[in-house]
Amino acid sequence: MNQKDWPDLAGRIEGRAHVLPVRVYFEDTDFTGLVYHANYLKFCERGRSDFVRSLGVSHKELFSSEDGSEQSAFAIAHLEIDYLRPAHIDDVLEVVSTVGEMGKATLLINQEVRRGDTVLARLSVKVVLVNSRGRPMRISALMQEAFRNFSAVNGGHPKPMP
Repeated sequence: MNQKDWPDLAGRIEGRAHVLPVRVYFEDTDFTGLVYHANYLKFCERGRSDFVRSLGVSHKELFSSEDGSEQSAFAIAHLEIDYLRPAHIDDVLEVVSTVGEMGKATLLINQEVRRGDTVLARLSVKVVLVNSRGRPMRISALMQEAFRNFSAVNGGHPKPMP
């Protein structure tokens, strides 16, 4: 089966944002029936992965280096999260991801976890492209252009990071 058979499986692009639907299952909750705090990080990781995938960047290809390029992967360098409201079992949420600032090896991805129009959590995630030895490496011009086209900052032009 391919992506076209499941059009929303990896989310969808809406304007300059990627939107990934997520259902809250029993396993996502604590004893109170509310989403356990660490699971917001998992929801957002899926959102970032599918966002990058929707831009034509394959994590598998980055790490496999089948095209002769150096093995690489995105790693979290810094993360901030604000928990604003709880999510409950059986809720249908959306993880909304946009590109913020971009550096030579880094990318800031802003995310919100929403239930309808209500923002439940807000994240700012700085990722860095690293090689197999964990050293930062330059994001290719092709990837930079893909991210730039989906940046919500400055009308599609991410602010450079210091």
